[in-house]
Amino acid sequence: MGGSGEPRKASGRVSARALKQRLESLADAGIADLPRASSRAARNAPAAGQSSMKAAGQSSGKASGKAASPAPAPEQLLDVIRGEVAACVRCEQLACTRTNTVFGTGPATARLCFFGEAPGADEDASGIPFVGRAGQLLTKIIEACTLSRDEVYILNVLKCRPPENRPPLPQEVANCREYFERQLAAIAPEFICCLGTTAAQALLQTDEPIGKLRGRWFTHGSAEVICTYHPSYLLRNPNAKRHVWDDMKILLARMGVDL
Repeated sequence: MGGSGEPRKASGRVSARALKQRLESLADAGIADLPRASSRAARNAPAAGQSSMKAAGQSSGKASGKAASPAPAPEQLLDVIRGEVAACVRCEQLACTRTNTVFGTGPATARLCFFGEAPGADEDASGIPFVGRAGQLLTKIIEACTLSRDEVYILNVLKCRPPENRPPLPQEVANCREYFERQLAAIAPEFICCLGTTAAQALLQTDEPIGKLRGRWFTHGSAEVICTYHPSYLLRNPNAKRHVWDDMKILLARMGVDL
């Protein structure tokens, strides 16, 4: 992800149109308050020792006189996995009923990933995750966080739609685990936000319900993980939007994103 917040003009002024869109996104996401703005310094500062490690690596390469083979770019890794997913028939029922596999979308170097459950009818038809009603609400939540869908990576546990949108079966999750694990490893995000029980339990390999997983930090590889309710749950329970916004404030504060 190129940056954690939307670019601002040097004058620091925001257009009336942009402000109106921001307020509309906040309202649609059920947000009534904003967290205190935090410094961008933590977000923009390089990781401890990053500069010295980079310099040492360059020096070592020159000293040896050997050119190291370049590692595959994240985009290349994702393209390989995408091809495997498109041809996958591990779940016979899902392979027979799908219209499209739904791999994921977003920059291959995204700092933040949103991890959902499985495609629905709209996603199966388009091949793009979170484009139905729940996806539109997720977009509002992302925009309320001063981010855009172009800055984050969005993927699901399953790459195929379960019939009648039923919850994924344990064996289906097991069959898809290799794909989403490799996907996340290629992207190497700093943060992952699990949307709903299925995503949280699959990623963290736990049986705790989402209500108990919220408000806590976990790790997956090098990524920090936070869990919140799935947007489809919010469509059925609008009052829970405030809980999701509480979770987003925790996430944004850890990311150092200004609001």
